[in-house]
Amino acid sequence: MNRIALLPSGSVSHEALLYLLNGEPAELVHHKLISDVFMSTVEGRTDYSVIPIENTIEGSVSLHMDWLVNEVEIPMQAEWVYPSKQNLIGSRAEFERADGSIDFQQITKIYSHPVATAQCRQFLSRNVPGAELEPVGSTSEGVHIVKQNPGKGWAAIGTSLGAETHGLDILSPSITDHDNNYTRFVLVGSHSISIPRTSVYVKTSVLVTLPEDVPGALHQVLSAFAWRRLNLSRIESRPTKKKLGNYYFYIDVMESAESVLLTAAIGEIEALGCQVRVLGSYPGFAYNKQQSPAAT
Repeated sequence: MNRIALLPSGSVSHEALLYLLNGEPAELVHHKLISDVFMSTVEGRTDYSVIPIENTIEGSVSLHMDWLVNEVEIPMQAEWVYPSKQNLIGSRAEFERADGSIDFQQITKIYSHPVATAQCRQFLSRNVPGAELEPVGSTSEGVHIVKQNPGKGWAAIGTSLGAETHGLDILSPSITDHDNNYTRFVLVGSHSISIPRTSVYVKTSVLVTLPEDVPGALHQVLSAFAWRRLNLSRIESRPTKKKLGNYYFYIDVMESAESVLLTAAIGEIEALGCQVRVLGSYPGFAYNKQQSPAAT
């Protein structure tokens, strides 16, 4: 049985992993901090780690991307997307009016992960403009804090699984600003994994660092993919953290690393003097609402 590290019980990561596993047994090892999630697998205490790396609304999760690139060297083994459905969570008895409605003005503080909070700006501005927004390491941690501090007027933003896990109520469901709010997750580990779902694509993620003394190097890099008709689903620049103005480029290619075309493209890019690091070549899985744990 695989041991898989992830953020706390009841987090979006937890919901997303249950969806991916589709009933396949695994030992889940929860951690408060994403650094501990990474290091659990790096140090061999778990086989894989679940890492959220991109959101429809907020874009890349920069901290997690930096860990993948600068702090650890463990390849990506799978990718999937899962809807980030956030809810306002608390003790209903604490905020309920006589008519059964919720008095949002009684909420003085709201705990959640900053990414989740940012996804709910419109709801928060409209309903709880005076509440203090307190950032925490995960949505589940915020729900746990609220559970441990009854009667203080505190609430949290989190998942329905988080509310169920900690015995709290959903004060207002689906408070995200956009219905198409999805998070992209990757499973990282040293070995390939069998996923009990049908993949819909294969993707290879590469890191390209340009030479400093070659004008037009980025154009030449992109041309190496373009003339071979290799589809790039994502390209993002990030600082190398070594020198001001130095960047690496994170590139997702919709092709297997074993492809002759991609192998040749990487060879051409390296011939330009670029450094190329393959972060993983892996299957990707789409979200199917009918196959979601919440739908069964």
